[in-house]
Amino acid sequence: MTYTGSDDLTVSLDDGVLSVTLNRPDTLNSLSLAMLELVGDAVLQAATDPAVKVVRLGGAGRGFCSGAGLSPEDQDAKKFDAAAVLNAANRAVAALVNLPKPAVAVVHGVAAGVGVSLALGCDIVLASEKSSFLLAFTKIGLMPDGGASALVAASIGRARAMRMALLAEKLPAAEAYAAGLVSSVHAADDLDAEVDRVLAALKSGPAVALRKTKQAVNDATLTELNNAFARETAGQIQLLHAADFMEGVTSFQQRRLPVYSDV
Repeated sequence: MTYTGSDDLTVSLDDGVLSVTLNRPDTLNSLSLAMLELVGDAVLQAATDPAVKVVRLGGAGRGFCSGAGLSPEDQDAKKFDAAAVLNAANRAVAALVNLPKPAVAVVHGVAAGVGVSLALGCDIVLASEKSSFLLAFTKIGLMPDGGASALVAASIGRARAMRMALLAEKLPAAEAYAAGLVSSVHAADDLDAEVDRVLAALKSGPAVALRKTKQAVNDATLTELNNAFARETAGQIQLLHAADFMEGVTSFQQRRLPVYSDV
């Protein structure tokens, strides 16, 4: 099979490993609509490609993903459509969760917003000690999306998920590991070697047993994911049209504290 990528998203297949790399390092790999669509396309295609044994999701440069861009420019000059962006994000995350093969996220630097959802949509999250995880939505009057309300809570529990989402506090790698958000944390210089080891183990493992194990764990822990997609999309669209979102963005750009009106 031939996989479609772009300047902003590279996709390559080598010896059973499909590597999907977010490639906008100048914006810490902020996600455009086109990028989200291509991630979903690649993972859905990998599901039926016998040449693919495992999917690797990573980011170029010094970060994993800073989240979805909200400007029309971030959406590759397409007319900005919030519902389309949210649906594309949900589709990409769902494709990773439902992929009948293992998916590994490699996180170095920041994972923020829907970048957290993409990472947690994978089965194993390997993180650099320099990485961090952030749900910054409430800082600009928004709510988590991309299934984050279900994925984060399933990983670290309700209390920690509430703190992370409501207070928009950055979770450093060591704390993320202690909380159960990521699979393991490694020194920056050792991360590539660990990634290679894990990918080798997965691609040479018993494919049917791996598929059934992944499905069983996800069925037991992510029972609310589809409902979360629906709730988040409805709520986020409403928030994106509210005055508080505009105030949140404006205050951030002006480097001042926001004054919310709750409308």
